[in-house]
Amino acid sequence: MKKIFIFACSALLLASCGGKQKPKTQDTPKDTTQKMSTEDALLGKYTTVRLEADLSTLTENERKMIPLLIDAAMIMDDLFWDQALGEPKDEFLAKIKNEKLKQFAIYNYGPWDRLDDNKPFIEGYGEKPKGANFYPTDMDTTEFKNWKNSEKAGLYSVIRRDSKGKLILANYNEYYKKQLDSAAVLIKMAAQFADEPGLNKYLHLRSEALSSNNYQPSDIAWMEMKNNRIDFVVGPIETYEDALYGYRTSFEAYVLIKDMEWSKKLQKYAAMLPELQAGLPVDAKYKSENPGSNSDLNAYEVVYYAGHGNSGGKTIAINLPNDEDVQLKYGSRRLQLKNVMKAKFDQILMPIAKEIMDPGQLAYVNFDAFFSNVMFHEVAHGLGIKKTIDGKKFVREALLKHASALEEGKADILGLYMITELLKKGEIEGKQEEFYVTFMVSIVRSVRFGAADSHGKANMICFNHFLEQGAFTRSEDGKYKVNFDKMKAAMTSLTALILTIQGDGDYNKADKLINEKGVIGANLQADIKRINEKNIPIDIVFDQGKEVLGLK
Repeated sequence: MKKIFIFACSALLLASCGGKQKPKTQDTPKDTTQKMSTEDALLGKYTTVRLEADLSTLTENERKMIPLLIDAAMIMDDLFWDQALGEPKDEFLAKIKNEKLKQFAIYNYGPWDRLDDNKPFIEGYGEKPKGANFYPTDMDTTEFKNWKNSEKAGLYSVIRRDSKGKLILANYNEYYKKQLDSAAVLIKMAAQFADEPGLNKYLHLRSEALSSNNYQPSDIAWMEMKNNRIDFVVGPIETYEDALYGYRTSFEAYVLIKDMEWSKKLQKYAAMLPELQAGLPVDAKYKSENPGSNSDLNAYEVVYYAGHGNSGGKTIAINLPNDEDVQLKYGSRRLQLKNVMKAKFDQILMPIAKEIMDPGQLAYVNFDAFFSNVMFHEVAHGLGIKKTIDGKKFVREALLKHASALEEGKADILGLYMITELLKKGEIEGKQEEFYVTFMVSIVRSVRFGAADSHGKANMICFNHFLEQGAFTRSEDGKYKVNFDKMKAAMTSLTALILTIQGDGDYNKADKLINEKGVIGANLQADIKRINEKNIPIDIVFDQGKEVLGLK
């Protein structure tokens, strides 16, 4: 593990938020003291991590690539501001006279607090539009449903109105042509220094994808490259920001350096997917697909986050590509972001554990278990099925806005299932108690991201299901104690429930599950309040960039 530095709370990072509404004139608050306290509390939700890395192991050409990739990533950041906010970033920030609120707006890419169910924190802004800036703010679901356009559910397009007020579709490569063409040039320049053939091919194809809107060839090339030390995730990728339909993708980027030694240790687990798929505790028709055979698993140090990935709660692992056709044929790659994972464990998860866990079980919480739980969460995305059992739709298309929450819930619970099975086989080291107790603390950590977040909803479904099944008890003073046998049984039943809903493509059952169990109860709310009063941060922001890395 390379050295990383943790500071108090003052980063120059860009984070998240979306939707367009015209702000009213801001009034000066009368109670300045109280207002300052509120602002400090907002900033206190984050602690800052300095994204440094040891570049001495890189070749001269590899070091030359990184500044170019960061420049391309910064363009993705600007594009996400537009997708999330829907008004010019500079004009929006210029209206905010209070520097602390302005900094918090930068963390959130807008006036909505992503760690508090997208509540507005800037006067003049109401509820965050569910469709962000992907759709006209005056478009309702009936109009969209009745609109005759075969490509209206496209991943790489925005919906706008023409001069007559009718809905029109504009592909990203056309709508954002200037910015995407500039990013494509930077990526091609970086490719000139990519001596590893697989990385060179991927960068060229990815740059072409930004200009053509055809991302599948570059997704396949990304799956095929194995020996690269530098990695670059870039483009329109995740659909979480589109809370209206879950159709449209957001721009983001990650610049990464592979930890070659750790990655070698992880390779064997991806090869076990077919065996684990066959053993899933669900009817055969819900596990009929064969996980792609080209999946791999690696550990990385991240040196730059941008766009959607830099907004709100920061990801500590990546599972891509999202293209179901590519997944079925090639599998997926799982990237464990080791330096950021360690920062979250030290600064957030361990302090929470000391506050909420029964003293007799606190010793079971450790970083190795946390790393494995996160890793197998990502591996678990490859289990189950991508298409409904009737073969008519992808699960994503059938479950619409609930698809992301159910998929994250599946990965959470199947990750724990995989660990349980691998422990039986002697394929991983550690005690079951360590993984289960650390998983319990992780649920509480993630729930603090808020119920509006797909990961938060997934964690609440798991928490409430475990509560109903007696998988843990809570003392009067708010200390949790895991019942290991009941937790195992609850894990098995929730696995079957989620896989069945996905396989059936049952939107109504997904809606019911999320509405009934994707909520925070009174006791947990009190525990979260207690954690917050201890000034334990909810998440992290980054001090990052070329200067931090000592690059020009």
